[in-house]
Amino acid sequence: MSVSLYYTARRAQPMTGAESAAVERVVAARAESFPYDDEEGLYLYVPGGDGDQDDQIIAGSTKLPGGDPGRWLPVTAHVLDSVTELRRAVGGAQWHVHMDDLDVPWDETEGYALPGMRDEALAAELGGLCDTSDEQGG
Repeated sequence: MSVSLYYTARRAQPMTGAESAAVERVVAARAESFPYDDEEGLYLYVPGGDGDQDDQIIAGSTKLPGGDPGRWLPVTAHVLDSVTELRRAVGGAQWHVHMDDLDVPWDETEGYALPGMRDEALAAELGGLCDTSDEQGG
C-alpha cells in the first residue's frame, strides 16, 4: 500500500513571471537538498491539464517511501517544507495539501507539518526499525 502527498494551489489570476521564477527556484533548491536519490521528491505537473481545474496554478504529488519507516519522516518533512516555501512564494492562492484522505494543516509560523514530524527521537526510533540492509530494501 502506498501513501502519497498531494498539493494544489488555486486562484483566479495566473502566476506572474516573478512568481513562476520563484517557484522554479524553490523546486531547484529543494531538489538539490533532497535527502535520497532513490525516493520521489517534490513533483509538480501541469495544473489544469484535464480542463476541469482552470484555476489551478500549482499542482503536484509525491509518493512517500513505504519500505523503510526511517525514511518516511525525512521525506515527508522535506516535501512539506518544500510546499511551505511554494505557498510563501505565491500569494493569494487557496491551497489544499493532503496525504491521501488526511488534510495537512497550515500554520503561519511552522508552515505545513504533521504531529511529530520534527521529533528527532521518533525519527531515530523509526530508523532503528530496519537495521539490516535486507529489511531496508522493502
